[in-house]
Amino acid sequence: MTSPSASSRKASLSKIASNRLQKELVEWQVNPPTGFKHKVTDNLQRWVIEVNGAPGTLYAGETYQLQVDFPEHYPMEAPQVIFIPPAPLHPHIYSNGHICLDILYDSWSPAMTVSSVCISILSMLSSSTEKQCPADNDRYVKNCRNGRSPKETRWWFHDDKV
Repeated sequence: MTSPSASSRKASLSKIASNRLQKELVEWQVNPPTGFKHKVTDNLQRWVIEVNGAPGTLYAGETYQLQVDFPEHYPMEAPQVIFIPPAPLHPHIYSNGHICLDILYDSWSPAMTVSSVCISILSMLSSSTEKQCPADNDRYVKNCRNGRSPKETRWWFHDDKV
């Protein structure tokens, strides 16, 4: 007997979430945030977004991919946002793609959109003065084996200077 895959166990989107995401997708197509490209798929619950490093920053000319997974009760609950490895070297981005950014967890607001989250991530990248992994990267990544979600982490938001 096999267990159901993670995707088949995932709850589908509520009507509110589905309507909100369709609205955000239309807005994205009309007015995409600078430096981002939505990779079109038929899955409204998982978006893959290409991120281009801003000119004049440490990440200029570099391209990364974000994976955004929307929970059943989006926007009342924050999406899970991770970089698809290889993740950028940044003091708040772990090598497994997990991002330590308060708006993705404790400071989430239903007024936020995918575009506003992307802009916040690009701002975080752009303000970095050095490319390096978080000091606790190896320990954290080791503890995240077996597919632990970054939403299960008790983040400590203490450093907004990077």
